[in-house]
Amino acid sequence: MDIDWGALRVKAAEASGRAYAPYSGYPVGAAALVDDGRVVSGCNVENASYGVGLCAECGLVSNLTMTGGGRLVAFTCVNGAGDVIMPCGRCRQLLFEHSAEGMLLETVSGIRTIDEVLPDAFGPRDLEMTSP
Repeated sequence: MDIDWGALRVKAAEASGRAYAPYSGYPVGAAALVDDGRVVSGCNVENASYGVGLCAECGLVSNLTMTGGGRLVAFTCVNGAGDVIMPCGRCRQLLFEHSAEGMLLETVSGIRTIDEVLPDAFGPRDLEMTSP
């Protein structure tokens, strides 16, 4: 499957333009290609109680689930200036949960697989292997 990273960055930048970031002033947008060819996106949504703010990746996964599910094949996220940024550890785990094997991420140091950015991760595939 060919991945148009430029088109994904455009979708992520559009999402960052819808972010609600009045406290940090740091809008983030995320976009991903799904295994059925759809593109899903999300933006960060802050909250006055900082700990309950939602990352762009949370919105993206909600969008994925709401629009039919599937597995993420390729992912990128950008800040308000359109610069590619790296998902935090929590968000990497969230992405891993919904990734196709070998999902690609555009990172600040180039294209990496989900396994490279979250090595030895525990997730749904582990549970499938150990279920009775």
